[in-house]
This record gives sequence, C-alpha cells and structure tokens, in this order.
Amino acid sequence: MQALAALTPSGQARVPVAWALYDFANTIFSFAVVSGAIGLWLTEAAQFGERDGNFLLSVGIVLSVGLNAIVSPVLGALSDRGGRRLPFLLAFTVLCVGATAFMADVGPTMGLVLFIVANFAYQAALIYYDATLRTVSLPATRGRLSGIGVAVGYMGTIAVGLTIFFLDVPVEDRFRLSAVMFALFAIPIFLVVKEASTGETISRGELGGSFGQLFRTVEHARGVPGLGRFLLGRFFYSDAVNTVIVVMSVVTVRAMGMTPTVANLVLLGLTVVAVAASFGWGRLVDSWGPKRTLMAVLWSWAIGLVLGGLSIGISGPIGIGLFLIAGAILGSGLGGVQVADRVFMLRLSPPERLGELFGLYGLVGKGSQVIGQLLYGLILLWTFDTLGNGAYQVAVLSLLLTMLIGTWLIRTVSDRWEGSGEIDDRAAPPPDRLAPATAPLEPR
Repeated sequence: MQALAALTPSGQARVPVAWALYDFANTIFSFAVVSGAIGLWLTEAAQFGERDGNFLLSVGIVLSVGLNAIVSPVLGALSDRGGRRLPFLLAFTVLCVGATAFMADVGPTMGLVLFIVANFAYQAALIYYDATLRTVSLPATRGRLSGIGVAVGYMGTIAVGLTIFFLDVPVEDRFRLSAVMFALFAIPIFLVVKEASTGETISRGELGGSFGQLFRTVEHARGVPGLGRFLLGRFFYSDAVNTVIVVMSVVTVRAMGMTPTVANLVLLGLTVVAVAASFGWGRLVDSWGPKRTLMAVLWSWAIGLVLGGLSIGISGPIGIGLFLIAGAILGSGLGGVQVADRVFMLRLSPPERLGELFGLYGLVGKGSQVIGQLLYGLILLWTFDTLGNGAYQVAVLSLLLTMLIGTWLIRTVSDRWEGSGEIDDRAAPPPDRLAPATAPLEPR
C-alpha cells in the first residue's frame, strides 16, 4: 500500500485504487458491449443479419463518436473553467449506464439508438477520466499509474468475461449485466478522489460562446511544439486501434467460425496478455519516455494487423493459430497505446489548458474512428456478397495503411517540452535517447 501511496500527491493509497477502478468499470462496457454484445446482436439473423448488421454497427459508431467529436473540445474547456472534471464524469457515466441497461429490450432499431446514446456518453466520460490522471499522480509516476489503470481495466474485462462464461449469459442479457457492473465499480472514484475548484462559474453567455472553442483550441495547440504533428499522427493510428476494439468479436465469430462462447474465452485469454503487457508498457514509459514506447507499440501493431489479415484467408488449425498470435500482439499493443499516448499528451499540454487540449485529443481519436469505422463498414457492405470471408480480410488489412502513416508522422515529435511542467530530469531518460526538444517538429 505504501508503494501506491507514493504514486499520488495525496499520499493516500485509496486514491490511485479508486481512480484505477474506473478503468475497471468502463472497460466492462467497452469489452462486453462495444466489442462484444452489440455487434453479435445486430448481426443475428433475427435482427439485421450479417451484412447489414455490420454496416449498421459502423453507422452507430460513426454517429455516436462523430457527435462526441464535435462537442469534446467544448466539454473539456468548460471543465477547465471550473477546474473540476468529476461532475462531468459522473453525469456521462450515469447516462451510459442508463442507456445500456435497456438496449436489448426495445427491438433492434431502438436498441441501436440507445447504443448510440450510451457510446456517446462513454466516449465523453473518457475526456474527464484521462484528464484526472494529473490530479491523482505525480509527474514522475504518470506512466506507472497510467499502466496500472489500463491493467486494472483489463481485469474488468476478465471479470465480466468470466461472469458471462460461468453464468452462460445470452448475448441479449449482457447489456444489463454490463450496466450493473459498470455502475458498481465506478462508484469509488466519486467518493474518494477530491478536486480543488477554481471557484469560477460558467455564465450562460460563456456557455453559448464556448461553441466557438474549437477554433481557439486549435490555435492554442499550434503554439505547443510538436502537438499538432502528434495529434495528426494520432488521427491515423487511432483509426486501426478503435476499429479493432469494435469489431474483434464479430470477426472472431463470423469470419473465423468460432461460437460466441469459444470466442469469449479466446478474447479473455488475449486480455490476460494485455494485462501483463500494460504493466510492462507503463514501466517503459517511465524509463524510455512515452514517445519511444509508443513507437515500439505501433510497430508491433503493424505486425499484428498483417498476421491477422492473413489468418482470415487460411482455413483450419494453421489459420486459427495465426489468428491467435495476431490477437496476442494486438492485445498487448492495445494496452501499450492507452498507456503511452495519454502520457505523451500530458507531456505536450500546458497545465492551464489540460482539459481543453484533452478535448482536442479526444476529438482527434473520435474523428479517426468515424472515418475508419465508416470505411470498414462500407468495405464489408460492398464486398461481402462477392468475397464472403474475404471481405473481412480486406477490411482488416485496410487498417494497416493508416497505422503506418500515423507511425511515420510522430517519429520526429519530442516528448521533452518543458512548458508542460511534466519534465522531471531526475526521472527522465538520458537525453541521447530523445529527439531534441527544440527541433522544428510541426508545420505552422
């Protein structure tokens, strides 16, 4: 417990525990609903069928994430004004839980509408959760605590996955189960973590004027060395990451021919890999720095996408084995991306604009998901009748290009901008491991 207490300014071990439990809670929704139940439910013959269900799943993601992308910089800036993120986090958590609980009770069309609402709220909540990392950690411990949060999050995946397996929960009942578990494990962060308010209030006029915030936020981002290039790179590599999160259960069941029960066990096994890897990636962030770690993660993802795409075209045990290897690589890298790139963003963000710029950070990831998910869904819609399983192969391999573009874009960005207040020379990697902080890193 002393080790945990040393990670936080409060000196109380319960603070990082409560903070990490929110990762546990929201990953239950991400795994059981976004990556699992909604795709399997929509593609059932009794609902929309495989071709149309895949496309409508993409439409649901595009609408929920696209709307969130529009408002996320505004929401982040409003939280900066008052200096508090937890009230916003609570509101969106309640909205997500409420919509999820009734998703399978209202028919496929209204169920899709509720999914759009729930996923919008889930994505909005992440803006505030990521920003609270600064409240609960020290500059030298950001990577370790971020890694702990991601690893604990994957334990939430294991918990809900095992619950589904041992209780043999049908797909349509997984929505309510996820809502209950999400609500239960989200409670501690609101009871334990304390924020200092700036005492400022938001007037009605400021609220209306905040919708012009995006342009101001972009200008503020342009004033930070390397931030623009990092966010552009994130747009491309997040395409692959976010799309895989959504479609992995559908690909495992529909393309690889596994039953939902077997697929659940496979995905749980891959999650164990992700848990172990998250701790490792977190330590690498603190020793290597977030930029070098993120580059290693993205190259591993490129390898995993190639193997995964090839495995779909190979039948029998060889194809399954290759698919599992690819899944292990992607699962490990998924934890690594979450650990490294939010610490990278902290390294590039002025403290007084943290919520505002994390809103832009969220917008970039969500914008890429809109484009990537729409492209993935259209590939399946246009080619499924002709190629069958080959349509999944083409769709998965299409993600490789955007991953490589993102990797290329961030290769020159330094994670050593001292204006963030995040640089602690006592804990920093040797300078020769890092790009020069004064290098011209982004176009103006």
